[in-house]
Amino acid sequence: MAEFEKANSIGEWFDQRLNTSGFWRVMMTEYWIPKNINFLWAMGALLAMLFTLLLVTGIFLLMYYKPDVNMAFDSVNYTIMQEVAYGWIFRNIHGVGASVVFLVIYIHMFTGIYYGSYKKGREMIWLSGMLLFVLFSAEGFSGYMLPWGQMSYWAAYVITEIFGGIPFIGDELVIWIRGNFYVADATLTRFFMLHVLLIPLAILGAIVFHFYTLRFPHVNNEEGEFFDYKEESEKYLAGNQKESKVIAFWPDFLSKDFMVISIFMIFFFYLVFYHNAFAMDPVNFDKADGLKTPAHIYPEWYFLWSYEVLRGFFFDIAGISGKSLGLIAFGFAQIIFVLLPWLDKSPMVKPANQRPVFKYWFWILMADLFVLTIFGKLPPTGINAWVGFYASISFIVLFLALPYLTKLEAKMVGGK
Repeated sequence: MAEFEKANSIGEWFDQRLNTSGFWRVMMTEYWIPKNINFLWAMGALLAMLFTLLLVTGIFLLMYYKPDVNMAFDSVNYTIMQEVAYGWIFRNIHGVGASVVFLVIYIHMFTGIYYGSYKKGREMIWLSGMLLFVLFSAEGFSGYMLPWGQMSYWAAYVITEIFGGIPFIGDELVIWIRGNFYVADATLTRFFMLHVLLIPLAILGAIVFHFYTLRFPHVNNEEGEFFDYKEESEKYLAGNQKESKVIAFWPDFLSKDFMVISIFMIFFFYLVFYHNAFAMDPVNFDKADGLKTPAHIYPEWYFLWSYEVLRGFFFDIAGISGKSLGLIAFGFAQIIFVLLPWLDKSPMVKPANQRPVFKYWFWILMADLFVLTIFGKLPPTGINAWVGFYASISFIVLFLALPYLTKLEAKMVGGK
């Protein structure tokens, strides 16, 4: 209390307390960030914030949700949305958050690819991030089934059917996942358990692991690889903050994170209150009916690119059925990003715009994924099917060509 009385304000007292703590000393002496780092590097903190929001709203929804095929639909669309006070807010926050979290994940992921953050000793950061992507995908898919609407039911049917293509054990694996020969009450119960318990626990562990892999003293950006962090940090600690090219992780860098999060939350709650329909498919407001197949089945928007790769091969090639080719391509799409640190053979650790070959590869990939996402929601008929096929082939070729393109880039830079 004596220290508090000496301080001129609560902020000054808080600063004094942190200054004597081990946390402050670690943040001030070990973790330094380039001063000109942009808002894209706040996506990790934003994801942590969104996951917390999903966790809290999920707990409230859990109080009224019934994991039973006869009651699940009504518990969501009537009990929560109409009878529980402010239940619609919690459902909208959870639904919009589930979609927006994948938008932020993709921004975070492709920011890492753009800046080459998977290279030069950062492989474990990338691998832990991809593990989080897989876990969030499983969480999103399992949660999509819980409202027990038409699209939830049939999307679950189609996705679980994919496992049937695995040689030797496929049919038995599908039955094991569903807990039945078809998508039924046992399937809903299993997905409920995965969504509310097992996968969230795994995500929490993966987040801790991902942050642990960030123990490196800096991140790379336009200038992050070209100056001496020890020298720049000494300038900062000596009081020459203007001359130093780095800032401390706390409080300077985190203050930027807090600003980005605050601005994003304005956008987020605008969607929650005024444009939440984008996160809830109209077909899903019809109760699941196993005897009535929707005219066109598709997953949520964040899975559309890989779904289009799966169904892009609609005819046999060289005696291999289109279904088998689609399954192979789908498996390729799920693991290829994990292998990126070893596919990129160039030693350059620079933003894509400063790499003579990789910059073209990166933007072609972005355009291809955009096309796959758009056509993944369209019926696979006529010209749509052919566009999906060529976009799927382009996706595969881009990654198969990456080692050769980056080797060429290394020679070009080395020749200079």
